[in-house]
Amino acid sequence: MTRVAVLGAGSWGTTFAKVLADAGCSVLLHARRPELAGTIGETRQNPDYLPGIRLPDRLRATADPAEALAGAEIVVLAVPSQSLRANLGEWAPLLPADAVLLSLMKGIELGSTKRMSEVICEVTGAGPDRVAALSGPNLAREIAEEQPAATVVACPDRERAAQVQAACHTPYFRPYTNADLVGCELGGAVKNVIALACGITEGMGFGDNTRASLITRGLAETARLGAALGAEPTTFAGLAGLGDLVATCSSPLSRNRTFGERLGRGMSVEEVQRGTRQVAEGVKSCRPVLDLARARGVDMPLTEAVVRVCHEGVPVPQMVKEIMSREAKPE
Repeated sequence: MTRVAVLGAGSWGTTFAKVLADAGCSVLLHARRPELAGTIGETRQNPDYLPGIRLPDRLRATADPAEALAGAEIVVLAVPSQSLRANLGEWAPLLPADAVLLSLMKGIELGSTKRMSEVICEVTGAGPDRVAALSGPNLAREIAEEQPAATVVACPDRERAAQVQAACHTPYFRPYTNADLVGCELGGAVKNVIALACGITEGMGFGDNTRASLITRGLAETARLGAALGAEPTTFAGLAGLGDLVATCSSPLSRNRTFGERLGRGMSVEEVQRGTRQVAEGVKSCRPVLDLARARGVDMPLTEAVVRVCHEGVPVPQMVKEIMSREAKPE
């Protein structure tokens, strides 16, 4: 029985811990707050982030990271992207020497513009062959309800990718493997930014043509950045590219789309942040994504527009006007 530690008891961390347990793994879920860990153990539910979903008996919870990590063969990192470095600084001395380090995070680090796998390698000293990422159209609530879904386990080491694949394969959750870690991580990070744009236009009352246009041009932006960073072009046509982008831009369960929708209805970024408990990764990641693109000479107008709204105070109607008035050119 594979021993797995899941560090982060938010909605996606808890859901993936359930998937792992349903797949037959022995799972310890780390919650930073002892009261939440106790509640999960006593009620078999995470009422804060996944109310109404019963968690398997094979899944246990703890507030002690040392207990969670002891003997783990796979360590799943499921914290907000911008807090990863600080959290890993605490956890690194406790990590088992040969465990696979699996990132569930979809973001780019502020300041460094590093992908999450790069942060993991830098902080822990782990070789790139030990680091994997999970990415795909994986809205937590639907998977927790055991609605059929697929995902990608990306890792340059095929044996480790297969190890993670086997650990999370259930009748309702189908993982594929992919060696293109760069492309899968970029797809997961940029789609949150495009989902903000889709949400903004939804909040303004625009319809399917607008959303389809943003998804398509957003995919083009992602693929351009991926090409500049050495990703495989085919990755962006798969689950970690187009699949994740469509789900996140279209579903009301998407945090980023919902955040954007509230902006489109006239709320400020600060007002939306005060009214939500969940983290919308695209709000913070849009700026480092744009920095990364500019450093590589890649044009990303939708990402730039989201940055201007979220961080430069540009009114939403002006953002739309600027995008639509860009110079006409071939697709």
